[in-house]
Amino acid sequence: MKRKIALLFCMLSAVFLLNCYGQSSTKTENAKKSPEYSRTDTSKVNVSNKDWQKILSPEVYNVARLKGTERPFTSEYEHSKEIGTFYCAVCGNALFKSDAKYESGCGWPSFFEPISKKSIVEAKDNSLGMSRIEVMCGRCKSHLGHVFDDGPPPTGLRYCINGVVLDFEKAKTAEKKYNSKKKANSGS
Repeated sequence: MKRKIALLFCMLSAVFLLNCYGQSSTKTENAKKSPEYSRTDTSKVNVSNKDWQKILSPEVYNVARLKGTERPFTSEYEHSKEIGTFYCAVCGNALFKSDAKYESGCGWPSFFEPISKKSIVEAKDNSLGMSRIEVMCGRCKSHLGHVFDDGPPPTGLRYCINGVVLDFEKAKTAEKKYNSKKKANSGS
């Protein structure tokens, strides 16, 4: 029953925010052009919303910086079963491994744990007449979604994340890049 209520609140929030923000379902670009975007730098990013608005696509900006939400069941990552890593589309911070992803049925990509405790930050969110826990990127503090206590073992948590603020790199692609860099560095 608790899960059904949480899912209902999640869906109602999405409908409300869609009516307010009218988002498109496609991610047209992200912050990869920004000097702050890095998949290796873990230092904190402190950029004003005014500057982020110049860098990010309207869809990513709305979710990441204005705490919006994408339409449910529209994320390219919701049903993805590919193996790899999910990164913050705003700053490149590693957020979730694909082996922590599961099908929750809530309409957004769901994970039972982040890569590390530092990869995300949490804050109380009492907006829309609900009491929830907001999840933000631990590096740039962009809004990612919310976490609920109705997930699967081993954590019992459901990180309900907007796909528009995620980038994904397949494990094979990452391994190929790593091996080519290693080969270049060794002089072979």
